[in-house]
Amino acid sequence: MSRSKLKTVMLALSASLIAVSLILYPQESVDASRRGLEMWWEIVFPSLLPFFIIAEVLIGFGVVKFIGVLLEPLMRPLFRVPGVGGFVLAMGMASGYPAGAKFTVRLRQEKQISRLEAERLVSFSNCSNPLFIFGAVSVGFFHNTKLGIILALAHYLGNLTVGFIMRFYGRKEEKKNTKIATPPARKFSFKEAFNVLHETRLQEQRPLGKLVGDAVISSIHTLLMIGGFIILFSVINKLLFHIGITDFFAHGLGFLLSIFQISPDFSKALFSGIFELTQGNQMTAQVDHVPLLQQVMIASAILAFCGFSVQSQVASIIAQSDIRFKPFFIARIIHSFIAAFYAYLFWHLLYDRVSFEQPSNAIPVFQSEAFTIYDYMITLGPLITLFSLILYIFIYYRRHFLSH
Repeated sequence: MSRSKLKTVMLALSASLIAVSLILYPQESVDASRRGLEMWWEIVFPSLLPFFIIAEVLIGFGVVKFIGVLLEPLMRPLFRVPGVGGFVLAMGMASGYPAGAKFTVRLRQEKQISRLEAERLVSFSNCSNPLFIFGAVSVGFFHNTKLGIILALAHYLGNLTVGFIMRFYGRKEEKKNTKIATPPARKFSFKEAFNVLHETRLQEQRPLGKLVGDAVISSIHTLLMIGGFIILFSVINKLLFHIGITDFFAHGLGFLLSIFQISPDFSKALFSGIFELTQGNQMTAQVDHVPLLQQVMIASAILAFCGFSVQSQVASIIAQSDIRFKPFFIARIIHSFIAAFYAYLFWHLLYDRVSFEQPSNAIPVFQSEAFTIYDYMITLGPLITLFSLILYIFIYYRRHFLSH
């Protein structure tokens, strides 16, 4: 049987298995679906929407090109991407998955970066946001404020390390094709950056209202797609557990973990994290009678891999361009090992030596801030989501019905 036919059979069997499982476990499927919807409704949508809209407006006004010219002397030598990659990296770190992919595709569609540069950039610009690392994982799952610093350092420095490694990606292809040869890095010039900003603004023909409306439509459309993937993989992860597939693969993962002298008890958590990072990290924190260091390393690896749920979101976004998914997937595997190593390193450098202790009558600073922001999102997040969806419907209706 050819590879193409085998792939067809595997996809058909997988889809059929999921469909049958939905019928056999209807209550579990509904619970998992509701859990994914709540996560999107309360946290993901309201936290990502402002970044998406602002980024679209900044791109339209030429601010991104302005930043790109200023950061060119830094980004080109280190990561072999244009200076605009610095903007994508910053937005990806601040807003979380899959913002880096969305902004990279936007730059690629405007031909501000080449395909190889886009594949390098998307491989290290998709990060977990600080709110999730400090609020959900460190405080919510582990109830330990110290771990937030370690997980954040391991995650973000690991991502930058992956970016440096990926600078060597595509060299042979660039040498074969002189049309995509890497241009030399520009020197720092504020005057040139301002001129680029001004020229881009003049070239933008859309009025402010149209520009903001397009930003809202594009951002909410992307977030609706993200919500669908979150719900889908939340259900798949739950069904795999109930039909016994999780237990089957957990035995193999347990053997691999034992090779690295890590407790096999993490096998189920790691398998769940391969599909969906939130549940994987939650299960990792619930593993009993294991060293906390090993829990931190597994959690860091799961955050870096980001799960098939996030990877599917990235794949769906970059499918709008000619960016290939394979480099991003390979980068996630590399990031997992590097982040776990950094977690081990920072544990010995920081956890036992740096104290975040507060007086007994005071609330720890990190815990107070994390809970305040997290509770704020859970309380007001649904209202922000509902208002944004109403605005989306209003703009969409005016654009597609009243204009005709």
